[in-house]
Amino acid sequence: MSEQVEQKHDEFRETFLKIQEEISKRIVGQKEIIEGVLICLMTGGHALLEGVPGLGKTLLISTLKEVLDLEYQRIQFTPDLMPADIVGTTIVAEDENRQKFFEFQPGPIFANLVLADEINRATPKTQSALLEAMQEKSVTVAGQHRPLDLPFFVMATQNPLEMEGTYPLPEAQLDRFFFKLKVEFPSLDELDLVMERTTKREMPTVGKVCDGKQINELEQIVRDILVAEDVRRYALRIVLGTHPETDDAPEKTKQYVRYGSSPRGAQALILASKVRAILDSRYNVAREDIQAVALPSLRHRLILSFEGEAEGIDPDEIILHLLEVID
Repeated sequence: MSEQVEQKHDEFRETFLKIQEEISKRIVGQKEIIEGVLICLMTGGHALLEGVPGLGKTLLISTLKEVLDLEYQRIQFTPDLMPADIVGTTIVAEDENRQKFFEFQPGPIFANLVLADEINRATPKTQSALLEAMQEKSVTVAGQHRPLDLPFFVMATQNPLEMEGTYPLPEAQLDRFFFKLKVEFPSLDELDLVMERTTKREMPTVGKVCDGKQINELEQIVRDILVAEDVRRYALRIVLGTHPETDDAPEKTKQYVRYGSSPRGAQALILASKVRAILDSRYNVAREDIQAVALPSLRHRLILSFEGEAEGIDPDEIILHLLEVID
């Protein structure tokens, strides 16, 4: 391993841990959530956070905005929100000579960090405004293709409890999210620390760590990590194990799953595992890395069968069973 490669890996690890440290000054606990969000950011992916209100999901990305020198926009999704409210629209303007012309007014999607708050409160038509942006890092408005500035990261939140007045995300939308992270309620000690930090006159301050150019460079370092063929095929067998029609799918998959993960699930497994390898000071991916990121990579990509829905099967159960039976 060359000294230059080692230096790049050390730079990635130090930057990642420094960002994590700064965010932890304001966010109590939630180490796995913070790490998951940063893995998404460092791999060019997007994160979907699911949890009840008040657990710091919005605070997390607003803190990330302060730690990184990036442009930030928040979109509050509501039933009356329209696609143009997200991507922007073309309006008729007038110059100093009273000559009319068309002018594009960019929407909040034209930012580096975008918070899609309570994304399931908007209609599917509005949710679909994010599809092209999340996949292609660009939008098309009035027939004109407009690229977005990189890095481009969407963090969406949704409440798992409320069903009234919400629109479940379609499969194509869910598949665009690199990770789905479940935000759990804090423990007694963590809740006590939250109260201590948030009921004083001032919130803890955080410092800037890096800018967008550095984030783009760090993303390229991730892709240089090697994955042995047997480890890669192990990840692919897990993904194929989520498809009930395959010969190697376990009985639990065939009974409770209607459709399994897309190839994007395999991409998430591999890329996220590369980040974990760097953080563990290794230059190759291990099976343990694949196992560690399987739940957030795949849980939102499984479509349960009628029987699975009726019995209240959690997709996490299917994935954990796959990790047990696939060697």
